[in-house]
Amino acid sequence: MAKSDNTRGRRPSKNFKRDDNKKPFDKKISSKPRQNAPRKTSNPDEIRLNRYIANAGICSRREADTFIAAGNVTVNGKTITEMGFKVKRSDDVRFDGKRLNLEKKEYILLNKPKNFITTTSDEKGRRTVMELISSASKNRLLPVGRLDRNTTGLLLFTNDGDLTKKLTHPKHNVRKIYHVHLDNNLSLGDLHKIEAGLELEDGPIAVDGVSFIQGAPKREVGVEIHSGRNRIVRRIFEHLGYNVTKLDRVIFAGLTKKDLPRGHWRHLTEQEVVNLKNIK
Repeated sequence: MAKSDNTRGRRPSKNFKRDDNKKPFDKKISSKPRQNAPRKTSNPDEIRLNRYIANAGICSRREADTFIAAGNVTVNGKTITEMGFKVKRSDDVRFDGKRLNLEKKEYILLNKPKNFITTTSDEKGRRTVMELISSASKNRLLPVGRLDRNTTGLLLFTNDGDLTKKLTHPKHNVRKIYHVHLDNNLSLGDLHKIEAGLELEDGPIAVDGVSFIQGAPKREVGVEIHSGRNRIVRRIFEHLGYNVTKLDRVIFAGLTKKDLPRGHWRHLTEQEVVNLKNIK
């Protein structure tokens, strides 16, 4: 960092006499070059603790700061609460007693079938989505958001905590489109009510778009929404007296089900990962 100019803002002494034939402070400036302070070089083997935790797929960096301050993290057996603390990749970093490992970021897209719950484990012994991607990676991947047990369609898994935070926060308006099957034809009046927004028991809800599906019966509807509230699509139609008989997420954050059969998964392409990270 260059030295600051120590003459800036300095007031002249009382004994200073101005010569009107000269410009104020007309002094010879030394031609000797200034010596810059040596720059601090960063150690490439070190990484900020919050980033280490995020890279391990636990959470975002901002959330990691909260956990660090709360004393959830130890480094080489010592509890660390200091913000900005740096660790080496060889250090023993533990979160709630479990050792973390830096992993390569992975992104898996699943076309979820029915009768699987979106959780990493289930005390009732029900089948989980983790079974469907068990052969996809040796790393610990987590689902981004969730789908109901009977809801099918696109579900993303990753160990990228920062991306997970972005894709699940409503402020980023992540695009999700559902193909909804109802027990009765949707009336045009009710479609307009959904367009205008509804007042549910937990507050108002507005969709980004709703329309009948071309060439399909009026009981099939397309809904675009970015809210992540629990069972929100089903509750919208239940509020108007309809039962959802089938619900399928066909688009998630620009990802589609193209060439991905039900129950199968695939790795995202490099371009798809770039697109997700560029979501504002």
